[in-house]
Amino acid sequence: MSGPIGLHGGGEFMAGDEPFLLALLEATPPAADGGAIRVVVVPTAAARHRPDATARHGREAIERVAAGAGIRVGAETALIVDTETANDPGLADRLAKADLIYLPGGDPDLLPGLMPETLAWRSILAAHARGAVVAGASAGAMALGPRTWTPHGWLNGLGLVHGLVVVPHYNGFDARGWDATLVELNAAGLGYLGIDERTGVLSSPNGTATATWRVVGPGRVEWFPLHGEHIVGTSGATIPLPG
Repeated sequence: MSGPIGLHGGGEFMAGDEPFLLALLEATPPAADGGAIRVVVVPTAAARHRPDATARHGREAIERVAAGAGIRVGAETALIVDTETANDPGLADRLAKADLIYLPGGDPDLLPGLMPETLAWRSILAAHARGAVVAGASAGAMALGPRTWTPHGWLNGLGLVHGLVVVPHYNGFDARGWDATLVELNAAGLGYLGIDERTGVLSSPNGTATATWRVVGPGRVEWFPLHGEHIVGTSGATIPLPG
């Protein structure tokens, strides 16, 4: 049974982001051994900008929210920042055993450029296939789609979600110059999902064709499908997105 997927608009782990972190923890399946759920923060997208600090910040935020909710967690980090660490058997084993894997933001080219065909990504897919939650924020969320924008142009994404590209930090989105992007998205058969900061969507498990995605957080989520009507959702709303 594949697990839920979380897509977050950025500002992760900051004050006000507690509802989304709690929703992720509550959606995480119980640990197989009955112990604390295993959370792994993977700061690959922050590899150029103190990934250790990003991972520590995420781990501490998750531990704080879990403690407040009475949820037992064992939070770890996996500093996957280059080809060597992406193929490190010890880090891959940590990911394969995880119940919740979180990919924070950073530079949007790093995850899609590094992860494909690595031991780390195969381990993330294996964990997700047995029910683990996989969540990405900002550049981490962008990378989980089939295509992602980078400062150097479009790249193929990791393809964990289908039919859409993620536009994070949507509360500050500037639509100037967006027309050319819309032409490219239409040609690729993709809609786009705008997500405000400190806000995200969390899928139901087992989404294949159309999954149910729940909005969590103080901001808005806007879905612009390739065909059909524009949908706006706030916390508690559900949005039918491709699986």
